[in-house]
Amino acid sequence: MTSNSLPRCCIIGAGMSGIVAAKSLSERGVPFDWFEMSDRIGGVWAFDNPNGRSAAYRSLHIDTSKGQLEFSDFPMPAETPYYPHHTQVLAYLQSYVNHFGLSGKVRLNTEVAEAKRDDQGTWNIRLGDGQTFSYDALLVCNGHHWDARWPDPAYPGHFDGVQIHAHSYRDPFTPFDFRNQRVLVVGMGNSAMDIASELSPRHIAEKLFVSTRRGQHIFPRFLFGKPADKGKLYPWLPLALQRTVGRIVYRLAVGRMEDYGIPKPDHRVFEAHGTTSDTFPSYVAAGDITIRGGIRQLDGDGIVFEDGKREKIDAIVWATGYRISFPFFDHTFISAPNNRLPLFKRIIKPGIPNLFFIGLAQPSVTLFAIAEHQAKWIAAYLAGEYVLPSVEEQTTTIVADEKRHMSRYYKSARHTMQLDQDIYFAELDRELVRGRKRARALGFNSARPPIPRRAEVEIPQAAE
Repeated sequence: MTSNSLPRCCIIGAGMSGIVAAKSLSERGVPFDWFEMSDRIGGVWAFDNPNGRSAAYRSLHIDTSKGQLEFSDFPMPAETPYYPHHTQVLAYLQSYVNHFGLSGKVRLNTEVAEAKRDDQGTWNIRLGDGQTFSYDALLVCNGHHWDARWPDPAYPGHFDGVQIHAHSYRDPFTPFDFRNQRVLVVGMGNSAMDIASELSPRHIAEKLFVSTRRGQHIFPRFLFGKPADKGKLYPWLPLALQRTVGRIVYRLAVGRMEDYGIPKPDHRVFEAHGTTSDTFPSYVAAGDITIRGGIRQLDGDGIVFEDGKREKIDAIVWATGYRISFPFFDHTFISAPNNRLPLFKRIIKPGIPNLFFIGLAQPSVTLFAIAEHQAKWIAAYLAGEYVLPSVEEQTTTIVADEKRHMSRYYKSARHTMQLDQDIYFAELDRELVRGRKRARALGFNSARPPIPRRAEVEIPQAAE
């Protein structure tokens, strides 16, 4: 295979998704330039990342077990604990980059300020220093856990105390000393539960409240001595049967949320994105965390909740999720209002065949495996082995796929990109087989790829 005819590509971001993208293109001999705005790789897993986009807090452990987390061709070290700390996840990514010879390919301290597609389909990329380069394809790997979403519209009233988003939280003393404070955490996602559990002991917060509009089914990290992985205990069972068995096991092993003092969920187990915590239910049951309903209004030195109760509050941690955004795109070209961006196979926007999104999904288990599968699929396409179906078929498929993957979840911004992982992998594999047949029928291959090579520019050098 020769790279002379293959499309020249641009990869934005050197977090986990950008790393697997670079590795997959390298394996296929697809030429690419790779830009990362920070001075290091790792994205969200680089604690206190200078680019300001890491939401990792000091105590963070990933909620997916190492067996599900590791890439298919690079196992995690045997001594890695079942649920690695963020420093161990970053070390694993760094080892992966070094092992596959990728460290010299990324250009660090380089922001992509603007990405525009011209009438011929060529991507014109302007860097933060004003340099411009042209590419035949663009791979977007900028992540979706960095643009903090605050309540919108804002709650009525005003609050006199300290307010931070969970994205800024690092530990009980940073960026605010929470000791001896009356703290409200808003939300019931994984970050909310971790932060609330960390602040709730009596030697930290004076009193810890959690505000939530609905209850959640909370998974422990282990069931029957094995990693639970949000209910993925029996992967050999058909998915529908997995859910049925999982609900029975959950009820027997965990019980009812209301027995801990947590609001009864208004949905069944597996009808929401999984939340994992070994400690949160116990802290609620012990009285160290007090659950309150939704917020009615801010009230100076306190908060009034929907049931009319008022609590004096010194500090609020808004664990209210993230917005999907792309600062390098004109919002009239690509945007995700209400966190919704319909994509063919969660990768391609119909009508733009040389723009790819990697990791823009909310998986049932782990984004690592999702990104790896997506990157390999894209690399096969760029190498001339795959051809897309028609735009009409892509659009029809999006509707069917969203119904298949999202219909069982309650409507929420956190479920606009939801994927059932095993189903998704099978779908990608089947589509790859169909696309290979299309490629052979149309005569596409590495010498004549579906995305033609047009961009001929000097390749910017990676920083040492």
